[in-house]
Amino acid sequence: MLKRTIYIGTPTSLKLKDNQLRIEEPLTKMVKGSIPIEDMAMLVLDHYQITISHQAIVLLQQHNVAIISCDQSHLPLGLMLPLSGHVTHSARLKLQINCSEPLKKQLWKQTVEAKIYQQKVLLEKLGYESGSMSNYLTQVKSGDSTNMEGIAAQYYWKQLFDQFTRERYGDAPNNFLNFGYAILRSIVARALVSSGLNPTLGIFHRNQYNAYCLADDIMEPYRPYVDEMVVEWINKPFQPTELSKESKTHLLNIATKDVMIDGLKRPLLVAISSTTSSLVKCLAGEQRLIRYPELK
Repeated sequence: MLKRTIYIGTPTSLKLKDNQLRIEEPLTKMVKGSIPIEDMAMLVLDHYQITISHQAIVLLQQHNVAIISCDQSHLPLGLMLPLSGHVTHSARLKLQINCSEPLKKQLWKQTVEAKIYQQKVLLEKLGYESGSMSNYLTQVKSGDSTNMEGIAAQYYWKQLFDQFTRERYGDAPNNFLNFGYAILRSIVARALVSSGLNPTLGIFHRNQYNAYCLADDIMEPYRPYVDEMVVEWINKPFQPTELSKESKTHLLNIATKDVMIDGLKRPLLVAISSTTSSLVKCLAGEQRLIRYPELK
């Protein structure tokens, strides 16, 4: 059964009862519903008047549920994951630590190629010019030493949105992209932990202040799925610009979005787990290629 993403955006008390997360109205104590913990993948907390019991947190962590906290701008700010999500965590951590520089460069080359390919396909799918993307794709070198990722991104954004500058903050569609990417990053981090990997030890990203370098690496080829959902949203007849409850509900569906991986249609949540498990095999020398999806 596909794991669920639960979004809480109103004052709520979250408690544990019979291994289920019970959702209560704080003042009246009226029970709004309950969800079996084992059915959950992510819990998004998006209101300052949400309380959650420590007992509930512990069981959520034991079931590898990612707990996401949002800030005053309703953007994901914090992510809580278990310290260890796999029985061979120590052995797999050693694989990451001992990963050679040539292997990291090859894995990053694959990742950049997959990302540019996904961007190219999305532009074609939406009816935009994509000619230069094929050229960029053939020029990716080991470790992306020629920065084809950045060059392709400049071209990609110019085609995808009119008069657009990609920013961490800013007006639409940046706000939609930022929310979607933050959710995607959380999904990838959860999958990495489930595969026994440490999301901090990246293959390319190495910022000393970033606790999710590997998640930022592996999510790159998945970003166009968020981009596609943002394009779908901003093209609504009412031309939305605010990060509303409705827009967040739309973007949270990224976890269940169908993607093609290894010739099979899988929910994105499942596909990312396939990607992270293949990364473990690459680090162990059991295979050479990371399994990434192909946008259709």
